[in-house]
This record gives sequence, C-alpha cells and structure tokens, in this order.
Amino acid sequence: MNSISQENILVGEIANGLPLTIPVYRLKGDGTGPHVYIQANMHGAEVQGNAVIYQLLEQLKQLDLKADFTLVPYANPIGCNQKSGEFTLGRFDPITGTNWNRMYLDATSIIPEFVRNHLTSDASTIKHAFREKLIAHIDQKLNGPAYQLTTGQRIAYNLQRLAHQADIVLDLHTGPISSKHLYCPTYAKPSARFFNIEHVLLIDNGFGGALDEASFCPWWDLSDALKAQGINFDIAVDAFTVELGSQEKIDLTAAKYDAQSILSYLTHKEAFNNSHHQPAKIARYSCHLNDYIAYYSPLGGMVEYLAPLGGHIKAGTPIANILRMERYLSEAPLHQLTFDKDAIAILHFASASVNQGTELYKFFTNYSAL
Repeated sequence: MNSISQENILVGEIANGLPLTIPVYRLKGDGTGPHVYIQANMHGAEVQGNAVIYQLLEQLKQLDLKADFTLVPYANPIGCNQKSGEFTLGRFDPITGTNWNRMYLDATSIIPEFVRNHLTSDASTIKHAFREKLIAHIDQKLNGPAYQLTTGQRIAYNLQRLAHQADIVLDLHTGPISSKHLYCPTYAKPSARFFNIEHVLLIDNGFGGALDEASFCPWWDLSDALKAQGINFDIAVDAFTVELGSQEKIDLTAAKYDAQSILSYLTHKEAFNNSHHQPAKIARYSCHLNDYIAYYSPLGGMVEYLAPLGGHIKAGTPIANILRMERYLSEAPLHQLTFDKDAIAILHFASASVNQGTELYKFFTNYSAL
C-alpha cells in the first residue's frame, strides 16, 4: 500500500495573528510518470471536490503508481468558512469583491526573454527551465514586499506554485445547480474523451485569472512564441476545470464515480502501472466557450425551472415560468420563458427568487458530438 504524507502549508494569517494553512497530501510514484496536481474547494460552497479527493486517496494508496500526486482539499480556508445563516458564500473575497478563482498570476511577461535565451535548447531543457522560471516568477511575488499582496492573491499564488510543479492540473469545482461539465483547452480535446463527463467546454488560449488558465496559458504562449522562431515545442501541461455538479452538498457515491472518471483519464496519461480504468461508454458533447450562452432573466419574480439539466432542448421550448403575484389583479401573473436556440441546459441559478438580469441558465449552443 502506498504511503500518503501530509503537509500543512502556510498561506497567510487571520486577524488574531494565527496562521492560515491548507492541507497538502502527497504520494510518490516510481518516477516514470507525470506529476499530477489536484485541488478542490477554492469556492466556499463547492464542497463535492473534497469528497472526490477522499475517494481518490482511497484508490491511489492501493494502485501501482508511476506518477507523483499532490492533492489539496480545502484550497481556500477562508471561503469554505464564509457562512451566512445556513448558506455558504465563499465565491468572492468579502474584502475586495474579487472572485477567489480569478487571482492567479499571469506569466505572459516572462516569455519573450525566456525564448531569446533558449533558441538553441532542446525540448527537455526548455521544459525544465521554463518550469523553474514559472516557479521563480511566483516566488518573486510571494517573497516580495508583503504589503503588495491581498489575502486572496497570497492564497492563490501558493496554490499556483504547487500547480506549476505538475504536468497535469485538475481544479475541482461545482456550479450552483449544475450538470457535470469539463473546461478543456482546445489542444487537449482528445483527452476529454477519457473523463466520464458528458459536456465539454472547449476554451482557447487566453488568461482570465483562473487556475486552469494560469497552468496551461504560459505553456501555450511559450509554444506559440517558439513556433514563431521556427521551433516546434509541444504544450507540456494539461489543465482542466472539472465541474462536478451542484454546490452545497457532498455525495460519496457520486464522488467515487467521479474519482473513477479521473483515474480513467490518468490511466490514459500513463500515471499507473497495470491500471484497468477505462472511460465509460457515454455520449459526449462539446461546445466552444464563445457558444456557451448565459440566459439572464428578462423580469423579476419567482422561477419554476423547466429545462432539465443536461437535457437537449429545441428552440422555442419553454425553459422556465416566472410567477409575479404582486400583479395578480392587474396583469397575467404567470410568464413563460423560452430560448431561441437549440441548446443543452448545463446549469441554472440556485434560488427560485430572482431579480431582473439574474443569470437564470447557461446553455451549450452550436454543440457537436465529441
């Protein structure tokens, strides 16, 4: 049985001066496989990833590992404790208002000089040197003047430092009320077929502040910059955001299935010796991020959600009813909403009470079989 080590890393201090730490679990392989980094619960209410990491650890300690593993539950110790009554908030830093998953560091600035210095280097040297450069870039921020970092940046940069040491990065999230879906860079599209996830969002190169982008964008930018110099260099890192369903609950049975899904992908990436994990035979659909459409409520009221999550709907199909009882005597109290495109419903707002302009649904449009 493989041994699991634990380290609690310091990511900041809270108001009474006590340390703010996160647990990090590690397993060592035989040195012939990739380094895998998996984190969960960056957003406070998105707790299912912790159950998936539990189920992964239960499996990993029994497998014949080629890969090294670093797993981080409770990635954001402030967010997961950010409660209001019986609800967990924890999507935005309560001090700055910034999304906790939009504070990672952009490494674009380091690429031009790096390319100039490695025009004659081989691919192995480039990969090793660039990884060291990414880590040094993070360390420069973490070891610089403390007054220059917000709480959220300090947490994010420490996590990003761990992720930069990996060849595979999986960031586990959930939606409000959501079906499972996968954010996948377009270059890694073939790998998406090895997850047991029906809905795949294909994203182009562009840094928006999230961990998956912070992990793959530097390598993608590097590959493009080297190509402009006539040097072919394959993108060396796969990074995905894995959306596990709905927030504010854990389901250990579903978590075991999701762990098997991740193990299937990692088997494809040669993380194990003699693994028999295979992807499920399910229909998979992909959609480019630009075709992932948010549907905002055209009026305020109480919502009955009709479009089934994961369901394929035809243009003009009713997707919701909005009840407006304050106008019962002056106008029709019930308003039916439709969507003007063929689509797959992926997620919807968590509450039945909405303001005008609330994001009711998100839909795949212009989708195709993967």
